[in-house]
Amino acid sequence: MLDNLEPQSPDALLALIKLHAADERPDKIDLGVGVYRTGQGGTPVFGAIKAAEQWLVENQDSKSYLGPEGDMGFVNALKPYIFGGDPTMGGRIQGMQTPGGTGAVRLAAALAQAAGMTRLHMGTPSWPNHAQIFGDIDLEWVGFDHANPDGTANIDAVLDAINGAGPGEGVLLHGCCHNPTGIDYTAEQWDAIADALASSGTFPIIDTAYHGLGHGLDEDVDGLRRVLAKVPEAFIAYSCDKNFGMYRDRVGAFYIMSKAGPEGADTLDKAFSNANALARASWSMPPDHGAAAVRVILRDPAMTQQWLDELDQMRGRMRQVRDYLANAGVAGSVDLAPLGIQNGLFSMLPVSKEQVVALREDHGIYMAGSGRINVAGLTMDNIDKFIAAVADVTG
Repeated sequence: MLDNLEPQSPDALLALIKLHAADERPDKIDLGVGVYRTGQGGTPVFGAIKAAEQWLVENQDSKSYLGPEGDMGFVNALKPYIFGGDPTMGGRIQGMQTPGGTGAVRLAAALAQAAGMTRLHMGTPSWPNHAQIFGDIDLEWVGFDHANPDGTANIDAVLDAINGAGPGEGVLLHGCCHNPTGIDYTAEQWDAIADALASSGTFPIIDTAYHGLGHGLDEDVDGLRRVLAKVPEAFIAYSCDKNFGMYRDRVGAFYIMSKAGPEGADTLDKAFSNANALARASWSMPPDHGAAAVRVILRDPAMTQQWLDELDQMRGRMRQVRDYLANAGVAGSVDLAPLGIQNGLFSMLPVSKEQVVALREDHGIYMAGSGRINVAGLTMDNIDKFIAAVADVTG
C-alpha cells in the first residue's frame, strides 16, 4: 500500500538548517530559522517562564485531561492583552487553547469551511504553511499583492480583494509583524480595511503570531481591535510561541467573535461546539504545559512584569538591528532603508535565488530562497559582514 505514495519535497527551511549545521566556517550567519536570538546568538528560555515552571513543579497537583478546549484559565488570561478593556466584547468572544498558532489557523480554516466559506483571500507573499493548511483541507484560496516595491503595504490590493469577495468568502489578515515581509498596515489603513469588511460582509480571519514584537502589546493589536469594532463576526488565531519564547511547547489560542445580542450568544455557543468537535477530531486535547506556564505568569503581577520587561528587551534588540540596517542605506543594489519601517522578526530582501546561493556559498550567510531574513539572526558583531556581503553579491 505504501508504494502508492508519491515522494514529497523536503521543507526548504529544514534543509537550510542542515546546511548551516554542516558549515564549519566560524563566522557563518543563520537568518533562516524564525526564532528570536539575543545579541550573543542564543535563543533563551524567558526568566518568567522558568519562574512559572518552577511554580508548576511545586504546586501543580494533576496532569489529568482538560478537554478539547484546553486550559481555559490560559485562554481567558490572554483576552485583556488581545481585546482590551472589555476582553469578552460584551460576551461576544469565546476561545479555546490550540497546539500553537498553527493549530489555531488550522481550526479557524476548518471551522470557516464548515460554516460555508467557499474561498479565502490571502495577501502574498505569506507564511508558506498558510497555503499548505488551506490546501490540505481543500479550502480554495486566492492571493493578492500584499507588498509594494518600496516596502510598504499595497492597501489598494487589500481593499480590492475585500470589496471584490463574493458571499461566503473570507480574507486572512496578519495582525502585526507580517511574516515574511515585516510590513504592517497603518492605523488609517486598518480603518479602511475595517470599513471595507463591514460594508462587504467578507469574513475576517486574523492571524496574530507576533504580538508584542512590533511596537508594543497595545500597539500591535490596535488594528485587530479596529476591525472587531466594525464587523459582526470574526476568527482570531493567536500564538504565544514567539512572545513567550515557547516554540517547542506549541502554545496557541483560537477565538470566535459572534454578532451582538441574544441571537449572537446562541450563534457563539453553536460555533464553539463545532470548534470543540473539530479540535477533538484533530488533536483530541492540546498540550497543557506551555499554556499552564503562561497562565501562571499572567496571574502573578511580579511574573507578568518580568515577562513584559523581557519582551521589551527582545523588541528593543530587533529595533536596534533594523535601525542599523536602515541607516546603512544601500548595499549594492539593495535598499535597506525599508527595513527600518517594518516590524517583527522578518523582512524580505529583493535578491534572486542565485544571489541567495552566492550569499550562502561565498559568505556563509543562510537565508530562505525567497529572500526572507530573520533580522534577529543579526548582531552588532556580524551585521557589518552581512551588509558587505549583500553589497558584494548584488553590486
